[in-house]
Amino acid sequence: MDTDRNPITTPQEEALIEHEFQDLLQGYINSNHRKKVEIIERAFRFAKKAHGGIRRRSGEPYILHPIAVAKIASREIGLGSTSICAALLHDVVEDTEYTVEDISSHFGPKIAELVSGLTKISGGIFGDKASLQAENFRKLLLTMSEDIRVVLIKMADRLHNMRTLGSMAPNKQYKIAGETLYIYAPLAYRLGLFNIKTELEDLSFKYEHPKAYEDICEKLRLSEQRRQAVYSDFSAPILERLNGMGLNYDAKARVKSAYSIWRKMETKKIPFEEVYDLYAVRIIFDCPDPASEKTVAWNIYSAITDLYKLHPERTRDWISSPKANGYQALHLTVMGPDGNWIEVQIRSRRMDEIAEKGFAAHWKYKVGEGEEETELHAWLATIKDILDDPTPNAVDFLDTVKLNLFAAEIVVFTPKGELLTLPQKATVLDVAFTLHSAIGTHCIAGKVNHKLVPLNHRLSSGDQVEVLTSKSQHPKAEWEQYLASAKARTRLRKALRAELAPAIEKGKEILARFLEEGEVKATNEVITKMMAYYKLTSRDDLYYKLGSDEISLDGYILKDSPKTSPGLLKKIFRIGTGKKAAETAPSAPKPVINPKEVYSLRISDEGQNFVFAPCCRPVPGDDVMGFINDDGDLEVHSLTCPRAQVLKAGYGPRIVATRWEEVQKSFPATIQIEGVDRHGVLHELTGLISNQLNIDIRALNISTRAEVFTCRLDVLVHDTSGIADLCAKIKKIAGVQSAVRH
Repeated sequence: MDTDRNPITTPQEEALIEHEFQDLLQGYINSNHRKKVEIIERAFRFAKKAHGGIRRRSGEPYILHPIAVAKIASREIGLGSTSICAALLHDVVEDTEYTVEDISSHFGPKIAELVSGLTKISGGIFGDKASLQAENFRKLLLTMSEDIRVVLIKMADRLHNMRTLGSMAPNKQYKIAGETLYIYAPLAYRLGLFNIKTELEDLSFKYEHPKAYEDICEKLRLSEQRRQAVYSDFSAPILERLNGMGLNYDAKARVKSAYSIWRKMETKKIPFEEVYDLYAVRIIFDCPDPASEKTVAWNIYSAITDLYKLHPERTRDWISSPKANGYQALHLTVMGPDGNWIEVQIRSRRMDEIAEKGFAAHWKYKVGEGEEETELHAWLATIKDILDDPTPNAVDFLDTVKLNLFAAEIVVFTPKGELLTLPQKATVLDVAFTLHSAIGTHCIAGKVNHKLVPLNHRLSSGDQVEVLTSKSQHPKAEWEQYLASAKARTRLRKALRAELAPAIEKGKEILARFLEEGEVKATNEVITKMMAYYKLTSRDDLYYKLGSDEISLDGYILKDSPKTSPGLLKKIFRIGTGKKAAETAPSAPKPVINPKEVYSLRISDEGQNFVFAPCCRPVPGDDVMGFINDDGDLEVHSLTCPRAQVLKAGYGPRIVATRWEEVQKSFPATIQIEGVDRHGVLHELTGLISNQLNIDIRALNISTRAEVFTCRLDVLVHDTSGIADLCAKIKKIAGVQSAVRH
């Protein structure tokens, strides 16, 4: 976070600092950890002196930040004295004159190692450029595989930064929120830190979509009384049964987070009022003997299903087969008295603590090499497997790791009964590569539950999978689209590179020679744009296609010609050296863009001071952000655009906060309409749009099946309020069930 220096701290600030530290200390003393108070006090005094006179952007003394991070690490993650000291000292080496050696001499090698690991990945995971972005992320994962406490403390640091994000400039809010949602929230999920994952998502949502966040929070407040009444009606018979069983337990309703509700509304195109599973009921029971937990959980399951009808496809037994992050619970979904499905989560006190505090809680319960620790080692082994792959494309690398972080899971079995945990939508080919690279590269088909299936057959939980191989089989590039697991993709890419290496090397030489002749430097920017021109996703694809003569670099691409003047790629790049660059005509002056200020978006008869991104179709009123592209133009993306997620995560300094101001133009929008078919409905619909609302229809496609019609309508509107008004009026037509922006 940005800092200022003001050496004077007031008596009130000194009292606040001391109060916050004593609060941290008291929480530690009340925990189950060994009481090493003296070293924590020394670390605090050392950090306070080192950060003396430094203030955060919010104006508060900087030392309050390390104290807050230490408090999160201790109370919300459950870490002990070594981690608390490292959290208190985590910014000392980066921001002050002290070195890692100084930390080691004062506090010992273990705390120094943690501080050193945190210093290596300081400033967020991502740098200004994609290559730095990937390199810093590699550092994070390497450090994590050496000592997972480093990334747990980093998670605490990010959570406190998100809690205090309001003091940052708007463009930095976008950058940090985007980075958090793209990697930190999935990482928290994979580490089993569910509360932290939820809070990171909600805080990112709050800063990216403030109006939507406030709307949902307000609706949750207004519907609280009704939800409480429904919960009471639903839970009363269950509590009576559990009391009769003589159990010690807690039961509570856990409300969905604002971000989860919004995601469901966006994905299913439904209003808040139609999100019926707003909460889940959680039952946490005491069970001193871990061996009896499974029996007690299934007894509670039996008691609930005696009372309510069970949804047959929504029972999840994560006690017998824990998630890869160690999560254990029994989930079932039953029909409540109000006719809506309600999820019930059953877990022991031990399972609940692991669910809330993740791997830190595992250490408390482990006995020897326990199941949870084995799961952790298996996951870290997968991370190391990915790190061994020298992927040249940074965004590819991040996406590969993200696949491994945030995937719903299925469990399948080998013919010998070995259990494999894989991402949802995994295929026979995923199993083959998970077992061994050689099995994957020679895979020709599979047998699922003794039935022959192709290698791209998608698996379901509980399937028994046998992989069939042939020595004559070789890996193919199109296999990547069949794979759902990061490990399998990494192994396939390695195998492909080995097979395609000669053609790739030849392609590199062809491209280098071509760019040299055209007097264009082979920068990342140029290569990326060439990949986009040929619609390729990686450098190796470009090199391979050049080396195997699948594409050719005709001279006209760079040189001016009668057909294309100036040369096509020269026109796209506007990059060059020597004479040819000098010949390029000077472009019109660009609007001045200051990333630190909110940029006003204007469209008038004279033109517009921005360009719309080609990957999404925002209209005035949408939550959007600006990105300074390679040409110096401000490119406007919808905040929900997948490309925007990558830009926020990787190109922070080029992100600009924006606001809609003067707009004198109509924009295309698509409305999806569904309803019960009847005579005259199309006439009413077109009459309403064209005659009553005076809106231009650009395209209309309607189809009917079994008395239900679906209509895709393309219209021109001025802003999002016009779309909302149009949808509301369409829904008033008799028979129309839904009208939503597509």
